[in-house]
Amino acid sequence: MNIRYVISLLGRLFMVLGIILLAISGWSGLQLASGQPDEKTALQALLVSAAVAVGIGSLMWFTSRTRSSQLGRREALLLVAASWLIGAGVAGLPYFLWASIHASAGPSHAFANMVNCYFEAMSGLTTTGATVLTGIHLIPKSILLWRATTHWLGGLGVVVLFVAVLPSLGVGGKKLFRVEAPGPEPEGVHPHIRETARILWMIYVGLTVIETVVLRLAGMTWFDAICHTFATLATGGFSTIDASIGGYNHSLAIDIIVIVFMVLAGVNFGLYYQLIRRRFSSVWQDAELRLYLGILLAGSAVVVISIFNSPITLTTGESLSPSTAQAIRQGVFTTVSLQTTTGFCTADFNLWPFLSKAVLVLLMFVGGSAGSTGGGIKVIRILIAFKVMVAELERVFRPNVVRPIRINNTTISPELKLGTIAYVLGIVLIFGAGTGLLMLLQPTGTIEVTTAATATAATLCNIGPGLAKVGAVENYAWFTNPSKVVMCILMALGRLEVFAIIVLFVPRFWRNT
Repeated sequence: MNIRYVISLLGRLFMVLGIILLAISGWSGLQLASGQPDEKTALQALLVSAAVAVGIGSLMWFTSRTRSSQLGRREALLLVAASWLIGAGVAGLPYFLWASIHASAGPSHAFANMVNCYFEAMSGLTTTGATVLTGIHLIPKSILLWRATTHWLGGLGVVVLFVAVLPSLGVGGKKLFRVEAPGPEPEGVHPHIRETARILWMIYVGLTVIETVVLRLAGMTWFDAICHTFATLATGGFSTIDASIGGYNHSLAIDIIVIVFMVLAGVNFGLYYQLIRRRFSSVWQDAELRLYLGILLAGSAVVVISIFNSPITLTTGESLSPSTAQAIRQGVFTTVSLQTTTGFCTADFNLWPFLSKAVLVLLMFVGGSAGSTGGGIKVIRILIAFKVMVAELERVFRPNVVRPIRINNTTISPELKLGTIAYVLGIVLIFGAGTGLLMLLQPTGTIEVTTAATATAATLCNIGPGLAKVGAVENYAWFTNPSKVVMCILMALGRLEVFAIIVLFVPRFWRNT
């Protein structure tokens, strides 16, 4: 394995993160000059973090240069895993430095604990949206902007951006893209993988600009519009206020805009390229898209009916009288938010009836489409697994019939069927193990099964909020450090779809033969 080349590429990636931190430092400096004194400590933290990222990245790059620039499958896997696991440490550095420099933050602030900073950074890069913070509005805007930016970078993947801007990767870039891009079988929209990544990012940036503008027109400030757009299109969920989108309950337009863009973020981005090329029929005939929209509609209908004529408590603490309009508004928003794994909240769904909560937990595992920024198992895997199950049922009473499984007129290969079943099984096993570990690591009496199970599901499927003590109005600060480390691993496993992390623990992966 060419580890030197991996270290060199990883160093260049850290340099990119450092440059982005430097850009946000410039914005922080402008805020300081405009009369916001709390930006002083934020500016110092961002500048030091940028220097550390660029310095370490440069050192890794220059000391690991090699004539061999071959990026094989194993090197791609190692680079992607290291990018997220180590990159989260770099991304969390501004939080820790700010809390260390800012005197009023004090030792009791969540960011005074480096594990909390790593947790917040991993949650951002994996677009999970789980947070350890309260009093979010008290944190300097530049730190919150960096927090939102980690979402945006992790949306389509900072590694995909890396492929798009570094032509020297060549053929190896295709291997890297296939490892990092979400979904069971990522398909390029162009013969060249760099062009694929660039097209996807152009679409991503275009949607970002559109949503930012419409949220500003709907009443958000430019800062809030940018941060919430980054979180929406990345299906992340970080907000600039504790109440999340529920803090904007005065504006129905904001809820509708966020719902629309959460749905769009959960769609395979390759379909947008097909729309640009005016291939409308192929888009609508896509089986995964139709099932994705069908599940959203069915799930929303069940949740709305379940909470119909029930009082609703917003994330601000305000109680609303039962009404059809509020049941539809809050039920649809919450369903879309949790299935797309965005994790924005407007209402405390932990107080809703059992049926609605059961449906929401089920949709957490489903997630968005392959090739989207959403997490979860992915709709296409659900479809493949269902068709495999139906085919196996038929074989029970018609063993001689061999019926190929087709999706979009394409026959599913045995390898893809096996991979899908293995992935679903892996998620189930990891979910069980994660739940058990959280129960063991927490002090007796501080956690119950509902909290442990939904915290595991919310981090593994990159959602954010769960039920009980990790519900819509709660956070993750109360967990012990070992529990937070476990959940960081779960977030990485979910974002990189399990196997890219697990292979690192297979001894044969590290052998040259």
